[in-house]
Amino acid sequence: MSYLDIKHLHVTCVLLSGLGFSLRGWWMLHESPLRQHRLTRVLPHVVDTLLLGSALTMAWLSGQYPFVNGWLTAKLCGLLAYILLGVMALKRGRTKAIRTRYFGLALLVYAYIISVALTRNPLILF
Repeated sequence: MSYLDIKHLHVTCVLLSGLGFSLRGWWMLHESPLRQHRLTRVLPHVVDTLLLGSALTMAWLSGQYPFVNGWLTAKLCGLLAYILLGVMALKRGRTKAIRTRYFGLALLVYAYIISVALTRNPLILF
């Protein structure tokens, strides 16, 4: 696979991951039983594994790494925040109101990560 193929896979996984998270958040807000479906519990892990693998492959092929390149460090920190906020939104939040706040914050961090990826600048937002 070429770098461009891996980048296309990565961008596709970014979109699928964000759409999947948004859908699961919508189901959480509306208390849908679909959020307990087996595919709903397995598919995000498959997509996110491909997303992480493609990111690591692109970093290795391009010679750009977190803690060396500031924008990649910002993306990594954003990713960790997104994961923590997402877990609180979909699983650990005690009340629906708390889960809703975490869901909104996770979506903001997702947008920030995309902004950093597009601008390669951690300080500029869309």
